[in-house]
Amino acid sequence: MSAAALPLLIEPEQLEPRLGEPGLLVVDLSKDTTHAQLHIPGAVHLAYSAITRSHGQTHGLLPEPARLEAVLSAHGIGNQTQVVAYDDEGGGNASRLLWTLQAMGHQACSLLDGGLHAWANEHHPLSREPVTPTPGRFTAYPDPGPAADAEYILERLESPRLALWDARSANEYRGSARFAQYPGHIPGAVNLDWLELMDRSRNLRLRPAEELRATLAGLGITPEREVVAYCQTHHRSSLAWLALRYLGFPACKGYPGSWSDWGNRDDTPKET
Repeated sequence: MSAAALPLLIEPEQLEPRLGEPGLLVVDLSKDTTHAQLHIPGAVHLAYSAITRSHGQTHGLLPEPARLEAVLSAHGIGNQTQVVAYDDEGGGNASRLLWTLQAMGHQACSLLDGGLHAWANEHHPLSREPVTPTPGRFTAYPDPGPAADAEYILERLESPRLALWDARSANEYRGSARFAQYPGHIPGAVNLDWLELMDRSRNLRLRPAEELRATLAGLGITPEREVVAYCQTHHRSSLAWLALRYLGFPACKGYPGSWSDWGNRDDTPKET
């Protein structure tokens, strides 16, 4: 089994025997203080801020390909590298890296299910040794498939094929909590807080696939529809996107900028 054959969602017990394998790179998107205290042996630390950009009041945008080429290369990622990403906060940071990689045409990437919580709590090896990455050579082949912007959504807003998943809190969705000029949500969007994807009884792994399918189907999010996930900046909704990919949804996208874009524009409709 080659490194490239790793599944999209990988368990700690699957990853541990593969550590150090040529072509496989474990990337830690935990807080830098957490990484300094404990990390998977050999894991390279990557700051979440290095894979996003801001423009005015809009945050969580996709950096230019040239910028990502430099960042990914510096952290040891090449075009043939099998990346396994994890974090210490439920999978949002790590999923955003996987989404970014796929938006740059890189498919060989996996999420460590449960991240550092599962790894550490289930007594897999940990290290405090600093890791200096061996630079790679990453060439971006931008793929528009994983991303949807406001114009893309506006063009399809009346289509019954489109499903919008708002992964923010219920208060943000309703507009009682506001972090943009306008409160509320995109018309027609359904709300499922990203925290509801996590199984707290299993160290923050994704909930079982059949449970997730049933929950999403109850909200009208089904594989026949094109699903666009969003939150405030496409951090929380990156985990929603990852869950859709894991469940085999053929058409799913994330909205970089998310409500920090939509909710700060005068030309987008809102509901509360």
